[in-house]
Amino acid sequence: MVWRMSDTFDIHLQELRRGTVVLACLQLLRAPGYGYGLLEDLARHGFVTDANTLYPLLRRLEKQGFLTSEWNTDEARPRKFYRSSAAGEQLADTLTSEWRALTGAIASLTADAPTNEES
Repeated sequence: MVWRMSDTFDIHLQELRRGTVVLACLQLLRAPGYGYGLLEDLARHGFVTDANTLYPLLRRLEKQGFLTSEWNTDEARPRKFYRSSAAGEQLADTLTSEWRALTGAIASLTADAPTNEES
């Protein structure tokens, strides 16, 4: 079966990526960053994210205590800088360990899967 881009495929791909963006943000925000710069950093690392996804995510993580924020008004345009809190760094470490375990589990599934020639 050949996969073609479909709404169903897109939904599953979006669900898979949703959690990885949370982890990527927590990792990148170990150093302070602001929204637009974070969008660029995420894209540079392969996590293309829409601003309409990122900003609510940042607010949610801050409300949950995983990010802290501070306004920088030194420049003409004020920017809200975010940074992973201690709890956010701990969550990032835990999620990274879980991600590595899941990656290993998926790799073992695909390594054990019969090839088309074997079936």
